[in-house]
Amino acid sequence: MKSLIGAYVGAFCLAAPALAETPAAIVEDVQGKVDGIAFMDYVAPGKIIKLGPKASITLSYLKSCQRETISEGVVLVGAEQSTVQLGEVKREKVPCDTNAAKLSEREANQSAATTFRTVRSDPKGAPAKLPTLYGVSPLVQAKAGGTLVIERTDGKEPTISVPLKRDAMVGGKFYDFAKAGTTLTPGGSYLAILGAKRYTFQIDASATSSPTPIIGRLLRLE
Repeated sequence: MKSLIGAYVGAFCLAAPALAETPAAIVEDVQGKVDGIAFMDYVAPGKIIKLGPKASITLSYLKSCQRETISEGVVLVGAEQSTVQLGEVKREKVPCDTNAAKLSEREANQSAATTFRTVRSDPKGAPAKLPTLYGVSPLVQAKAGGTLVIERTDGKEPTISVPLKRDAMVGGKFYDFAKAGTTLTPGGSYLAILGAKRYTFQIDASATSSPTPIIGRLLRLE
């Protein structure tokens, strides 16, 4: 079996073009033995991933909004979907903002969690607009230690104030509104305040509280 996998890996290496390290997908889940890949890693076209017995990985493609759950085998990351040998793949199209996946060359070498939905404040102080989120509970990346404030801008709603304590953040850098049981209003527009920075975003009108893929609700505020 190992020799067969090795043969496929060799074939993939020969077939994979010499592509630039342009980000293609983010890793939403890893189960079992998968060397060199972790939750929220960023993978580029041409990346080869070997899955051990009973191992699986979930990749979400930033350009195509294609979400793949792959079990065992060898995976060759593509631009919009993977090629899988000796394994099984289940694909589904999920709601995400494809414009948010167009990252700069400088950002391309950073992790998906650091780059996806990155927006910098306008130097004159005007809020920069973030893409639409497709889940009512954002997954926010920010440095621990500050306080995140969320205000509704198109209606009346209680202000949300969240102390970003490291022990309350996933991996010390992600604050998950879903884990905290906090939801925003579908169709609502919001202002996120973190220190001196301001960011605006909106929740899609059809968003629900059901589990939502990370690419549809990730919000980076640092």
